[in-house]
Amino acid sequence: MSYAAMHRGINQYQKVGAYSSAAYADPHRLIQLLFDGLLDRVAQARGAMERGEVARKGELIGKAIAILDGLRGALDHDRGGDIAGNLEELYVYVQRRLVEANVANDVVILDECASLMREIKAAWEAIPPEVRNRKAAEALAAREQ
Repeated sequence: MSYAAMHRGINQYQKVGAYSSAAYADPHRLIQLLFDGLLDRVAQARGAMERGEVARKGELIGKAIAILDGLRGALDHDRGGDIAGNLEELYVYVQRRLVEANVANDVVILDECASLMREIKAAWEAIPPEVRNRKAAEALAAREQ
């Protein structure tokens, strides 16, 4: 896991008003906050697109792409194997589609991106607490060695 890359995404999310939540969150919750921020930015970009607010739309899509960079940076390819690789490919795909949505001014593409990320967010949130805590302890022990 690239801590610096994850924190770039977290910093992006904090800039939009989530200071206290991110400051005290565990690693699992930080990823949840990134998903929440991403989905919020995509929804806001959709609204800006519908209202014809071109600059605002571009700004929000840029923020969503930055949050995806944070999610990509949080992937642990050594321990995550194929799952981490598949998530990396998905995040790159969603970033590309967000750019396409911006250029084409297409809400259908934004909806596709949001739908894909809601599925991943739901899977992340379904991880049982005992598994989250065990994985966090293993990761901490590996870093201390």
